Amino acid sequence: MIIISKRSGSKKRRLSDKEIAERYKKGESTTVIAGEAGITPDAVRLVLKKMNVTLRPRGSWKRKYHVNEHYFKTWSNNMAYILGFFAADGMIPSKGQQISFAQKDMSILNLIKQELDSNHPIILNETTNVYILNLNSRVLKEDLMHIHGFTPRKSMSVQMPDIPGRYKSHFIRGYFDGDGCVYKDKLFINIVCGSKDFVHSLSEVLDEQTIKNQIKVFNNYFRLYISGPKDVQNFSVGFMKIKNFTWKESTKRF
Repeated sequence: MIIISKRSGSKKRRLSDKEIAERYKKGESTTVIAGEAGITPDAVRLVLKKMNVTLRPRGSWKRKYHVNEHYFKTWSNNMAYILGFFAADGMIPSKGQQISFAQKDMSILNLIKQELDSNHPIILNETTNVYILNLNSRVLKEDLMHIHGFTPRKSMSVQMPDIPGRYKSHFIRGYFDGDGCVYKDKLFINIVCGSKDFVHSLSEVLDEQTIKNQIKVFNNYFRLYISGPKDVQNFSVGFMKIKNFTWKESTKRF
């Protein structure tokens, strides 16, 4: 699970002058860069001036990038998958009209970007080696919050959305690709979650499919385990073999 710290008031900047300049040149707004760097937009502009970067007119980024703003209004297999992936590796900032996906596997973000018909850039955070896709859209942010119940800083409070039955397997597949792992040699599956309510809702969905599972509590997060050949196979057939997206094989694949 990828956690990007958003602590306000932190004195340690998380992006170098060079990284700030490069991200701005690639089209990111000063507000987005400020959130990633842990500084204010005004401080970002000061860095850009110091680096002799020509500043764009305020708000010009809104005309440069596009995205299907109504994507999360209509259920589909792919939408359910992306919603599950967002539950694991997505972020809604408290300020700004945007949503973000973060992953070490850039190929997944590229497919999400294509599915949402977006030309927003995918940026590499060189400090964490994590790729980030920021989508600037008030509508996407409001739909994720008001239709599907996500909140800023959702790691510990995320709830299972109200998902039509036919799409639950796709949602869980998306969540698994974000925060799950399979160990072939030990025949068990591990899914990590910071929210007690969410992990118990996930357990209930598995119970409905007669897939035995166990939740273990750690300091500030939960792990859901599926073990044994029969239950691992049932999870594989019921949730991981139903695919619309087709990207390269990864260590998570069965």
